[in-house]
Amino acid sequence: MHALTQADTSTAPNNDASEGSRRRKANLKPLRGLAPYLSRYRGRVAAALVAILVAALATLALPLAVRRMIDFGFAADHAALVDRYFAVLVAVAAVLAAASAARYYLVTTLGERVVSDLRTAVFARLVTLDGAFYDTARSGELTSRLTADTTQLKSAVGASASTALRNLVLCVGGIAMMVVTSPRLSALVLVAIPVIVLPLVASGRKVRRRTRHAQDTLADASAYAAEALNGMRALQSSSAEGAARARFDGAVEEAFTAAQDATRARAWLTGVAIFLVTASIVAVLWAGAQSVLGGTMSSGALSQFVLYAVLAAASLGNLSETWGEVSAAAGAAERIGELLKVEPQVRTPAQPVALPARLSGAIRFDEVSFAYPTRADDNALHAVSFTVRPGERVALVGPSGAGKSTVFQLLERFYDPQAGRILLDEIDIGTADPVDVRRQIALVPQEVAIFADTVRANIRLGRPDATDAEVEAAGQAAAVDEFVARLPQGWDTLVGERGVTLSGGQRQRIVIARAILRAAPILLLDEATSALDAESETLVQTALERSMEGRTTLVIAHRLATVLEADRILVMEAGRVVDEGTHAELVAKGGLYARLAQLQFNAAA
Repeated sequence: MHALTQADTSTAPNNDASEGSRRRKANLKPLRGLAPYLSRYRGRVAAALVAILVAALATLALPLAVRRMIDFGFAADHAALVDRYFAVLVAVAAVLAAASAARYYLVTTLGERVVSDLRTAVFARLVTLDGAFYDTARSGELTSRLTADTTQLKSAVGASASTALRNLVLCVGGIAMMVVTSPRLSALVLVAIPVIVLPLVASGRKVRRRTRHAQDTLADASAYAAEALNGMRALQSSSAEGAARARFDGAVEEAFTAAQDATRARAWLTGVAIFLVTASIVAVLWAGAQSVLGGTMSSGALSQFVLYAVLAAASLGNLSETWGEVSAAAGAAERIGELLKVEPQVRTPAQPVALPARLSGAIRFDEVSFAYPTRADDNALHAVSFTVRPGERVALVGPSGAGKSTVFQLLERFYDPQAGRILLDEIDIGTADPVDVRRQIALVPQEVAIFADTVRANIRLGRPDATDAEVEAAGQAAAVDEFVARLPQGWDTLVGERGVTLSGGQRQRIVIARAILRAAPILLLDEATSALDAESETLVQTALERSMEGRTTLVIAHRLATVLEADRILVMEAGRVVDEGTHAELVAKGGLYARLAQLQFNAAA
């Protein structure tokens, strides 16, 4: 695998890498990862290279005509020769213009295409990563890498790379023609080149390190901004706007300082390059002037040499600037590469066991133990074992932190247990493709996810190929139609980011409709009616009762009144199943469930 996608880590990107680590990586190797994306468009790359070469050769041809005119063309009997020279110059200018236009179009569109592909690849990787990654990753940081860093690469693949290649050809061609014109003067120039190039290389490394730091600090600011915007109402209700502004101002100021440092380094690099190049040209021109005065060199030859020297020097100077830009792009490529290297801990086996198109819904936990990656020393489940028969309705109850939600997350393979097995229809889900496992499950979570789209599109998320009629039928079953009728565009009304224009109960009903539309054999309800008012809860509870028919259902509920009709109740405490039975049986036993029931029902009375 290439550099950007080599899988060697399973952790979230680390923005706190030491300066020493960055110094060791101060090179352009991350840009190698772009090679596979460029190779998809070999024809366009080849055409761009031809355009660059033609434009460079046309530029290199101009000093030849100038020399001929100076040495032979300004006598009265050479008027026709002068005309021909100028006609040739016009033709060369036309070739230069056409090649430059082609180069600009080809490299710019190539940059856009490659970066589009890269963004697609990054997002495709992000949607495959599991809970362990998102437990520590920050959405604003990921968004920054997906947008700002890829934009930095677009500049490198497009303008910077082509400009660097053009300048490289001009520099090499100019030096070669200088040697042809005057070997003695060229020797002086070649002696000066290492003096110019070595400081540029050393400074380029510093530029890259500082640019990477600037990108990291900007990503931190973006990450905080995303969190603040998502929680704006909580900030405002807490009168914390001032504190939020102060924190964001500090993050932005830190990003500015880092960007200023990077810019200062690039400015220093540019200034040093220009001085060294200009001083070298002046020294060589002085030596050339002495040769003309001594009669060992013609004025036209000196003019030709000077023009080639200017071309080579200007190209070398431009290379110093593009080197800084390419170094910055290497920092962006490194950050993107970190994302593309991440592999999920929950992986599809090399030869996954195929699940039936529709399972019967039998569930078995067999001595399952699990600890979250962020709390590896604190098990959330301890040797948990239980069985759920097809079509059975089982409730999980217990205090917060008992492990109820962990059971759901393991069942959907957001994580894999460290010990034990989880089986669906006696098939170990660890041997199956996680996508196939999740197709058999419909989830109604406590924390609903609503997207900035229409009501219809949010419900259709449960089954993207569903028809409008099926979407509306699911919405009616979940009592969504009750409030949709009051919306300005009905089912096609935009609900705002995270469903901000809807009430909590309305958002919950959309998610329930999504689960009903999915029609999976296993239904997971995590406090599914917790955000509903009494009237809506009655409507939705009726819909859920219908949707549970013929489906295996696991219900998490803190309100015990919602689990009274369960076929069986599993009581969990401290990551263990400590009891099971019906409501009546558990109350009669007088254990943890009886105490919880007494607290809730007595409080309700």
